[in-house]
Amino acid sequence: MKKLFTLILIFFLTSALFAQNLQSPEQKLGYSLGDKFTFHHQVVDYFKYLAENSDQIILKKYGETYEGRPLYYAVISSKENIANLDEIQRQNLAQTGLKGSFEAVADKALVWLSYNIHGNEASSTEASMKTAFELLNGGMESEEWLKNTVVIMDPCVNPDGRDRYANFYRRYGAMDFNPNLEAVEHDEPWPGGRPNHYLFDLNRDWAWQTQTESKARMKAYHEWMPHIHVDFHEQSINSPYYFAPAAEPLHEVITDWQKDFQIQIGKNHAKYFDQNNWLYFTRERFDLFYPSYGDTYPTFNGAIGMTYEQAGNGRAGLGALTYLGDTLTLKDRLEHHFTTGMSTVEIASQNAEKLNTEFRKYFSKNINNPEDQFKTYIIKWTEAKKGEIKILLGFLEDQKIEVGQVGKDQKLSGYSFFERKESGFISNKKDLVISAYQPKSTLIQALFDPKPQYSDSLTYDITAWAIPYAYGLETYGLKSKIGSQPIVNTKFVQENLPPAYAYAVRWESFNSAQFLAEALKKDVNVRIAYKNLNFSSNQFAKGSLIITQTNNEHIKNLNEELLKLANQFEIEVFPISTGFSDKIYDIGSSEIQFLQAPKIAVLMDEGVSSLAYGEIWHFFEQSLDYPITSIRLNRLDRINLSYYDQIILPSGSYSNLSEEGRTRLESFSKSGGKLIVMGSAISLFSDKDNENLKSKEDETTEEALALYENAERKRLSSSIFGAIYDIQLDSSHPLAFGLGDQYFSLKTSGKAYDYLPNGWNVGVIKSKNSHVAGFAGFKAKEKQLNSMVFGVESSGRGEIVYLQDDPLFRAFWHQGKMLFANALFMVGND
Repeated sequence: MKKLFTLILIFFLTSALFAQNLQSPEQKLGYSLGDKFTFHHQVVDYFKYLAENSDQIILKKYGETYEGRPLYYAVISSKENIANLDEIQRQNLAQTGLKGSFEAVADKALVWLSYNIHGNEASSTEASMKTAFELLNGGMESEEWLKNTVVIMDPCVNPDGRDRYANFYRRYGAMDFNPNLEAVEHDEPWPGGRPNHYLFDLNRDWAWQTQTESKARMKAYHEWMPHIHVDFHEQSINSPYYFAPAAEPLHEVITDWQKDFQIQIGKNHAKYFDQNNWLYFTRERFDLFYPSYGDTYPTFNGAIGMTYEQAGNGRAGLGALTYLGDTLTLKDRLEHHFTTGMSTVEIASQNAEKLNTEFRKYFSKNINNPEDQFKTYIIKWTEAKKGEIKILLGFLEDQKIEVGQVGKDQKLSGYSFFERKESGFISNKKDLVISAYQPKSTLIQALFDPKPQYSDSLTYDITAWAIPYAYGLETYGLKSKIGSQPIVNTKFVQENLPPAYAYAVRWESFNSAQFLAEALKKDVNVRIAYKNLNFSSNQFAKGSLIITQTNNEHIKNLNEELLKLANQFEIEVFPISTGFSDKIYDIGSSEIQFLQAPKIAVLMDEGVSSLAYGEIWHFFEQSLDYPITSIRLNRLDRINLSYYDQIILPSGSYSNLSEEGRTRLESFSKSGGKLIVMGSAISLFSDKDNENLKSKEDETTEEALALYENAERKRLSSSIFGAIYDIQLDSSHPLAFGLGDQYFSLKTSGKAYDYLPNGWNVGVIKSKNSHVAGFAGFKAKEKQLNSMVFGVESSGRGEIVYLQDDPLFRAFWHQGKMLFANALFMVGND
């Protein structure tokens, strides 16, 4: 017995000594945290060191960034919990119902801490290393907390952005930091370190998962489904620290428990901040409405989702003077984030049982008694929309949302998203069925709600996003539950394509654009039909692609090459045996125009919105797979523009565009080139004495006696925060090919333009009922009426395409991809 006691004593002494011997970040890095910005690979190395030298942490690689940097998360808990981690994970998922059977057995609190999603909000990654070390080393009371709590830490969500910022600061930062905000170390060059490789804001991508980092992270997230999720951020230099509870508006799906526990967490943080005399604020500015944030998305998935905001961001560097004359240092910033991180683990541990009870209750209610007004969503299946439906099914699968098919033809009645009223309809057996009776019911309600209700119009982001409008898919919301069948996955296969006089491809989904882009890259000569065609009893609408044997003699076995493309993009290629049509027009008609593979340039750099440029860059590389040339705005004077057929101007101020540059753009279009001008870039071509395009002005009436305290709300009257509008399209114009006469547009600005007097007003707002959902101030609504949203005007021998609303918004507005493809390929060839 004495020998056994001695062995046990040696074990505990050895364990304690082992914990004490873990090197701190300072010891491992060779400098104190806050003295430098740590490069991402050094952060990874430190977490690897911890995982190799402690049995209370495991490190898992869950993906890679576009630039090849690894993505890791660490799991920290007690030795016993780490040894039993697979079972803890299984038990937690069992109480969500996402793995099939619903069990109520879990008792450990799961806390997920996400750091540095905005690359130049860099203090949180420094804090993550200190937090991990102190959790493992027994800092505060963490040894006790970890007995019933599992902490999952993602030390750097956005490594590409972080290293972009760290490299900038290491290059320009003074040996002893200069707190003067005019110093170069406080002035990041375009595009800054905030976004990822494609210049996307990853904190707006949690739900949409358009970026590789988001896809990988959400796959890992769904393997855990934590009870608490924290996203660490930074805000302006002069702001006190922000933590929960959140500001209004709170989305209506958020439960009373989620609201109440945010208050408990906030009070726990306040206890530590009060002790240190640190300033903070709550319940202001940062709302919980838009579903794709790092606080809202977890909240709509049953967690307590929160944003913590420290003063700083890319301007702060290692130290910066505030307006009070104080110096805000990186050491201060990371200490604040460390404190809230540890406080979050503490309050989770104190409430582990309650967290699990409420988590189970949340998913049990979703499965058995969902609160959504619609108990079933029916998405109409059509051959023309099968490409968009396939993309949607992939999106829903990533969300772990269960989908079925109607299974039989039947008459039904429900709320029509397109008509915006109750309507009867015929459902066919292929129509998709999404039932509200499933674990992800709350998320479904948040993503599909045709008109989300907000308690306050002062929001931090867009206020409408409904999936049916984003995908342009006819959808009905039913107030009753209907049965469904499993989806029959039948992969498209075109087995053969015989040699023929010509071939036709219908232009009706984005698959068609992908097919065209790849055909052009393979030097296939393609023609565009600008009239409806009829061959062998098949109808081909305007925009259809015609590929003839003539002019493609250089392609050996053209039919076989086209067959490969057909199966690659799952789109049917029709053989045409004769050029003589069933009705006017024949293959040789001048209404079928040859398409020259366009050489496209995109403007970028200072003066251009990095987010707008990133959306275009991402579209060409990740969606369309078609080459572009990106040109810095300040080099426009020196570029040989005659090499290009099209120049895209992303939204931006263009404040540093020289007069010579503007003149060259005008000359480019007048000489036969095409300009695609987006968002605020349109102002370059409007409101000049000799210009065709005129801005619509605000009404002259002012609320002259408005109170000063309501000044911000007064400005709201002229604002639009991501509202959805029903745009009437001229379906006969090439810019609208394949879209019909109705397009749902996401409008993010109150700016509006009069109809073009000498051009084509392809997309317009003509009805007072065009506003579908989302916040639009009353003045903004008035201004939108009788306005041009999408238009085309001639400019000499060329054309200018105006896209006031962004069809590529955050890469999730899928209906817009077809519109943008039309601007690229269809406009200007007839």
